[in-house]
Amino acid sequence: MIPAHDRTMRNVGLGLYLVGQLVGGLLLLIFFGLGALTQEGVLGGMCIGAAFALPAGVMYLTVPRLLDRYDPEPWYALLGCFLWGAIASCGFSVAVNTLVGAAGGESGDWLSAVVSAPLTEELWKGIGVAGVFFFLRREFDGVVDGIIYATFTALGFAMVENIIYYGEASQHGALGLTFLMRGILFPWGHPVYTAMTGIGFGLARETEKPWVRVSAPILGYLGAVMLHAIWNGTATIADSVKEGGMLFLCMLPVWFLFVLTFIVIIVVLVRRRGRIIRHHLQDEVALGNLAQWEVELVCKAFGVFEARMKWGRKGAEFVRAAARLALSKWHAGRAYRQQMHTVSMDFIVPLRQKLRELRAEIHRGPSR
Repeated sequence: MIPAHDRTMRNVGLGLYLVGQLVGGLLLLIFFGLGALTQEGVLGGMCIGAAFALPAGVMYLTVPRLLDRYDPEPWYALLGCFLWGAIASCGFSVAVNTLVGAAGGESGDWLSAVVSAPLTEELWKGIGVAGVFFFLRREFDGVVDGIIYATFTALGFAMVENIIYYGEASQHGALGLTFLMRGILFPWGHPVYTAMTGIGFGLARETEKPWVRVSAPILGYLGAVMLHAIWNGTATIADSVKEGGMLFLCMLPVWFLFVLTFIVIIVVLVRRRGRIIRHHLQDEVALGNLAQWEVELVCKAFGVFEARMKWGRKGAEFVRAAARLALSKWHAGRAYRQQMHTVSMDFIVPLRQKLRELRAEIHRGPSR
């Protein structure tokens, strides 16, 4: 059962989300869609671009889902983030970037790529992460969740952007090279940028310090803008100077090292979440609500999958309920030390009751 305050926040968030999607969708149609429908060859190019971008985008989504193996985020929140990135973020960004490019004269392209795009795109993608943080508080537990939501939002944005780039490249005979660069070598550009914002909101969710709660999302956004601007600036300079190809090649090892470091950080954070869940379920063992082997199942890398195979849908629900209970207790403990209220406190008793009911059901027999 969702508390009344939490339900109200969800409804407010849903309303704002739908308005943002409507306005962003209209802007995307005005600034891009109408041109694709009226200019000869553009629509066909977009269909080719979609044929390359959509399957790749779906494949990329499996990576954050594998990383989010403890307490996987709900499908509706992940889908909402993905669609926000694909529609609202793209719509508002293309409108601002186009206007900046037109107003900038001879420097318009540079201003749009290096200044406007990082500031605007990371802002609107970050708003998608902020929406989960403020309006789906129960589903946002910390840094890992911030990265997951940011990644889904960014992949939605990148998929639509890739459709546009692939479509344009197909008209100029450069589809293969463009797909190699954007789809194979650098598919994680936008997710890495926006993950900085996600980390900022994640730290704000985890911290016990009020000043970190305020400053972390801002610093995360600025980090996202900086990384985005550096990459766009390097690519822009490479296109405009004679030795641009060499400059770009020099950037490749740095970029791959950064992505590798980022992946290692995510793995460390995911393992940390597993330790948090295990620690906060130990008292459930003492209370008789769980056996130690069940705690170990919940903390396994693919515990949800194993429980589903063993007990069906109820088994997966059991593992998720146990993980959610542990994380709610974690948030409640931090709030108690700060003498603050948290919505997580309201979920502990209902989750404990749900856990008992699910445990009784799965041990009576599998439920498919």
